[in-house]
Amino acid sequence: MEFFNEMEPLLRSFWYIAIPTSVIFCIQSVMTFMGADSHDGTQADFDSDLEHGDSVFQLFSLRNLIHFLLGLSWSGISFYSFISNKLLLGLVSVGIGILFVYLFFVIIRQLQTLAEDNSFRISSVLYMTAEVYLTVPAFKNGRGKIMVSVNGTFHELDAMTENEKIETGSLVKIVRIENQNILIVEKI
Repeated sequence: MEFFNEMEPLLRSFWYIAIPTSVIFCIQSVMTFMGADSHDGTQADFDSDLEHGDSVFQLFSLRNLIHFLLGLSWSGISFYSFISNKLLLGLVSVGIGILFVYLFFVIIRQLQTLAEDNSFRISSVLYMTAEVYLTVPAFKNGRGKIMVSVNGTFHELDAMTENEKIETGSLVKIVRIENQNILIVEKI
């Protein structure tokens, strides 16, 4: 403790902020990599809802406070011997703290762009080309099966035609969807 007692008050306060903030940040990082920060009903963040939307980013949250205090304290410690004007040092430290929060926001936005919804929707196959898997009977006299590829995954779906019978292996175009799950096809 003598190490801290010999410091000037401003530098000591930067250290008093930096040490617990860094420990909390390390714990948060370990918990994030372990998946412990997922939504399990317990949340320590204040939901500010500043954008009136379903944004993942919250301006007033424990995580953002930690990022701000990390930037503030460690920049204050780093620049303490280089910037002799204490007011300027404080402004630079606050600016870097705000920059840390902004960088976190940018990183989160970039990570959100990596999310992809690969859930299958039958409406996504409309006007696509497919291959007949089981013969499609003529004039809606029964159902056949077609194979269609959506996002690299093959789907076997029920199909009917309003024209003549379509044999297995033929290529068809999906022209309409009936009853939410039956595809109307035409031979190509």
